[in-house]
This record gives sequence, structure tokens and C-alpha cells, in this order.
Amino acid sequence: MRILILTLPLYVNYGGILQCYALQTVLERMGHDVKVLDKPLYKRSYYIYWGVAILKRLIKKFIFRKQVVSILYAPYQIERNIVQKNTNRFIKKYIRKYTKQTWNSSLARHFDAFVVGSDQVWRPAYVTDVEKFFLSFVEDVDVIRMAYAASFGLDNLSEYNESEIQKCASLLKKFDAVSVREDTAVNLCKEYLGVDAVQMLDPTLLLTADDYIKLFENGTTVPPDGNLLVYILDKNKNKESICDRLASERNLIPFWLDSPDEDNKDLPFERRTKMSVEQWLRSLYDAEFVLTDSFHGCVFSIIFHKPFVVIGNTERGLTRVISLLNLLDLKERLVHSNDDFVLRKNTLLSNIDYSVVDAKLLVYRESALNFLKCSINR
Repeated sequence: MRILILTLPLYVNYGGILQCYALQTVLERMGHDVKVLDKPLYKRSYYIYWGVAILKRLIKKFIFRKQVVSILYAPYQIERNIVQKNTNRFIKKYIRKYTKQTWNSSLARHFDAFVVGSDQVWRPAYVTDVEKFFLSFVEDVDVIRMAYAASFGLDNLSEYNESEIQKCASLLKKFDAVSVREDTAVNLCKEYLGVDAVQMLDPTLLLTADDYIKLFENGTTVPPDGNLLVYILDKNKNKESICDRLASERNLIPFWLDSPDEDNKDLPFERRTKMSVEQWLRSLYDAEFVLTDSFHGCVFSIIFHKPFVVIGNTERGLTRVISLLNLLDLKERLVHSNDDFVLRKNTLLSNIDYSVVDAKLLVYRESALNFLKCSINR
């Protein structure tokens, strides 16, 4: 079967890239022809503007004999190409993109099924037209519609207006199967959208540690410079203090996975280049302990059997972290402040019995695979 996946844009978000890779891989292993819907990075108007700029520079340089820094200089494009060059390499190698500027019903001529998910695809703050992720552009076409582990990111619909709720409810009722990532999303679908949804694992958890190890074991990755892996998306003094305390208590050397340089736009592009997806995975795999405020930092700590502490991050969507930890009975790994860490440090710093966690994951994984098979083969 020809399947098209709709997910958030794949740029430099490691978790976002890997959840897309995992869902694509699982569906391909079931024997399907899978593509990931994408939009061109630049619209035609951008290239017209760029072409005019190049023409002006050529005239300036060769007719008026004036100095030009670079004839082909395109600031936004150059910045993205350099900052994203390593993650782009992974996407180009592993993700089978189907690029269309306009998403409309003509797409249905090329595919038998549309799968929405995963990640925060139903969060208006993260998408420009949330109705498209409820498949508004194929509303009246006879295709299989499915949501796999789709996420609102929040435990409410505060980012939706009333019109969007009504429209999305109408669209979701046309889906053949609906699964969501968080337990709270089950309630949101029922109460506000009038649809019965089931909770499913994030796609990254459908693959095993061995699947991810194969991505970096024969590459050019290097071990981290420390043994306490710190993957913090939103850095602040409170999180730095927790890091210091954790390192001191466990006698560990912190290694910050993302350099602060990467988001400093005052620095040269080359100093802001993101590490490769393979290096990101290798660093987590080699760590003795993980401190993170990231959902997927938490996920891969579990996949690689690492003791970890996750700091609550409301800006990124705390609901998804709480839901995952509750699902696997790991809620004691969540900390909200430095004071909270001090009060519960013995519990937070303890090792995890991953035989129990893996037993739970096996059941949930089998349920997810069965859901995908049954939904697509309707």
C-alpha cells in the first residue's frame, strides 16, 4: 500500500526527525511504500527575488567594476544550509520525502492511505494551518485516514478557537482510526472532537535500541567528553543548579549535548552547526546518566536503559512527558525545581529496573503494531 505520512517539518529537531524515521521504518517493514509529505523550503517568489539580486550584483561587479562580497549570496539559505548540514544529511539518507508546495486532493491519486503523526502535529502554535493535519485537503476523497500517536502537546485546547474546534471535529470523524500519544489527548478527542481515540506509544519507542545503534556504530561519531549527558532545550539557572547538584552527588562529569553557541545568531554560521543525528544518538548511548528537559531526551534515555532525571518544561509541552512517565511507571524521575531535587534526590538518583520497563514496553509495542496493521488494512 502507498502511504503518505504528515508530520512536523524536519529541520534540526532530533526527536522530530527520529520519530518520523521510526514511523516510516515500521510501516516499511510491514511491506508498504512510504513517503513523508514535505513543502519546499522556499516558495517561487523567493527564487525570483534571489535571481533579481544576483542580476544586480553581476551588473555592479562587471559593468560598474565595483566590489561585491558574493554574487550568489542568499543569507537565509546559506544560514540554514550550514546550521542544518548534519541533520540534513540524515534526512536525505533515510527519510523518503514527497515534496509538494500545495497540499490538495490531487495527492490522493498517488496514495492509498494518509497517516498523521506523530509529535505535536495538532498544536496550532507549531503549525500554520492545523486543519491540514486533520486532512482538510483530502476531505472528500476516498482514502484511508489514520492518526498515529498524534499529540496536542497540551492537556487542553486553549490554542484552538471555536471555529477550529468545530472544523477539526468534523474532519476527525472521517478518520478510519485515531490514536494519540498522551492519555489526556484521549479525553480531549472524546470531549471536544466527539471521537474515541486510543493511546499509543511515540513511534521512536516502536524500534529497539539495536535499531538505533545500527545508525551510528559504523560511522564517524565520537564518545562524549563527560559521563553526565545534559540535554537541556531551555537553559536557565535553576536547571544549571540541578545539573551541578546531580554531578556532585553521583561524581559525574557533565557534558552538555547542545552547545549554547548553536542558537547565538551573533556568531558565524560554522560555530552554530548542529551535530549529526548519529552523534546525538551515540552521546546518549554512551552516557552513564542523563539530565534533560526534552520529551525525546527522556524517550531515548529509556530506550538505551539510562538512569535519568527529566526537568519539567511547560513551554515545550509537559503533558507528553507526564503521560509517558505514567505509562511506564517512571513518574518519580520528574523534577520541577532545585528544591524539589534536593527533597527527592535519593529517589531521583536511583537506578531503574529496566526489566520491568521493558516488559511494559513490549506489551504497548505489540498493541501499537497491531493497531497500525489493522487500521491500514481496513
